[in-house]
Amino acid sequence: MKIIAIGRNYAEHIAELNNEIPDDPVIFTKPDTALLRNNEPFYYPEYSKDIHYEVEIVLKINREGKYVAEKFAHKYYDEFAIGIDFTARDLQQKAKEKGLPWTLAKGFHGSAPISSFRNKSDFKDINNLNFGLKIDGDIKQQGNTQMMIYSFDFIISYISKFITLKKGDLIFTGTPKGVGPVHIGNKLEAFVEDDNWLEFEIK
Repeated sequence: MKIIAIGRNYAEHIAELNNEIPDDPVIFTKPDTALLRNNEPFYYPEYSKDIHYEVEIVLKINREGKYVAEKFAHKYYDEFAIGIDFTARDLQQKAKEKGLPWTLAKGFHGSAPISSFRNKSDFKDINNLNFGLKIDGDIKQQGNTQMMIYSFDFIISYISKFITLKKGDLIFTGTPKGVGPVHIGNKLEAFVEDDNWLEFEIK
């Protein structure tokens, strides 16, 4: 199982970080050891002083696929979850300045908390899905999947041109505006529509 993530997929998030809108999807990966399940706490690492939250919809691939046509991509996932792409922003900035990969800034221990998965057939239209994040009860991020620059199906098709997708692979699909730092003691709640799917603490 591998974790593939999409950066810069919501225009307002791109603007808040003063980045350029990409010509193609920005792709990075996380190791499977980044996963944090079952509402387990996230332990703030000693090697960063600026960990940021980024709430995202996460797709689970259900079959092997290579060069998947966009019109068939919907057949390659039945379930999705909500997750947090934790980013060590200070490490990322250092890497950016030197033109180096973001691997350590994105792939550290516990940097990918995810909820349990739900079947997409239980939702009217996952391409028009509200989701977001609360910290200590205050809403910090709110987005809708129709605001994505690249749709779920396009993402799957694009990735599969370069990387063979396998059953169980996870795809983090990008975050809306409102990202910011977390601190020890914070309680995070990620929601889809009006339903909390993920809830955990920073320790």
